[in-house]
Amino acid sequence: MINEHETIDVYIGADVGKSNHHAVALNKAGKKLLDKALPQDETKLKSLIKSLSKHGRLLFVADQPATIGALPVAVAHAAGIQVAYLPGLAMRRIADLHPGEAKSDPRDAYIIADAARTMPHTLRTVEVPEEQVAELSMLCGFDDDHAKQSTATSNRIRGLLTQIHPALERVIGPHLDHVAMAELLAKYPSPAALRRAGEARIGALLRKHAPRAWKGWAHEITAALAAQTVVVSGTEAAGIVLPELARMLAQSRSARATVLKRVEELVTDHPLHLMLDSMPGVGIRTEARILTEVTGKDFATAGHLASYAGLAPVTWRSGTSIRGDHSSRKGNKVLKRALFLSAFASLKCKDQVSRAYYDRKRAEGKKHNQAVIALARRRCNVLFAMLRDGSIYEAPQALAA
Repeated sequence: MINEHETIDVYIGADVGKSNHHAVALNKAGKKLLDKALPQDETKLKSLIKSLSKHGRLLFVADQPATIGALPVAVAHAAGIQVAYLPGLAMRRIADLHPGEAKSDPRDAYIIADAARTMPHTLRTVEVPEEQVAELSMLCGFDDDHAKQSTATSNRIRGLLTQIHPALERVIGPHLDHVAMAELLAKYPSPAALRRAGEARIGALLRKHAPRAWKGWAHEITAALAAQTVVVSGTEAAGIVLPELARMLAQSRSARATVLKRVEELVTDHPLHLMLDSMPGVGIRTEARILTEVTGKDFATAGHLASYAGLAPVTWRSGTSIRGDHSSRKGNKVLKRALFLSAFASLKCKDQVSRAYYDRKRAEGKKHNQAVIALARRRCNVLFAMLRDGSIYEAPQALAA
């Protein structure tokens, strides 16, 4: 973007909104060519671009290139003009350089346009993602939402069981990730209902979903029920809430399974699948997140990729009082989480390189999370080289051989 900055004649800053946007257009000298509100409408956006095209080459800059800003970005791309976005944190810092403290759409749009005109290094290029990646991004976001919902629902169930019957929670709680326990609580949601059902019926229900573990679980549940005879206050209300929570949990997991099936199809059909799949600790969901967050972006070095992911250490220096390197709190949190979990998963794979590096960091005195982050940073180098060269993963010992 910086290299082509001199060829731009008009800078359009757009403060996007759900139903309306506000656009400000500036020429090279900073003169306002446009300052108006625009509806979230394709025809109006095309008309804006057409009216400004007579002034020369355009650059369209938005503060949110996705979600509510997706339509303006798509219209600008379709019109063949350059598109960029100004990150929110950079925009807020730049806003402090402008007089006034008001927070309004016209002011924000002007700040975006002026930043594009005078500080091109603050901009980020926006590329139209390929259809596969765009679909993966939407599906992964849906999957993330359901993962959070499943965790919250599971914790809520465990909390209620702990309140009314701790012994029962110690048996059911650790296995709530299994569909059998959700089905059990949906049908027999209270200790009283489980006692009336008896071990035989409990076992029959569990057997449908857990053919190997059903007998042991049924016996443990019956023993737990016998360990508590008093009825705790709130047990009756819990009997109403628990089946609803169990059904919510089952529904969330069913939705995730459906989405995962489609994600797997998209990932396996992608040209980078064989390359990413060869890396230890990289599964379908991690592959999907690497594709949505990395592909289409240009990284000059492995350090650039690590910095983008928030895995590069940040040096703090202030005289003699503050010294040291710390983990970054910035970066792409979605990618950082995916690479962190991938590094953790690689410790259980046959690849001994990751385990050896992790053990070395632990021996240096680093805590578990610090060692895994260091491993994830090291794996960024490998990932960058694989994407750059188009090669699959090869363990160092295999290369030596």
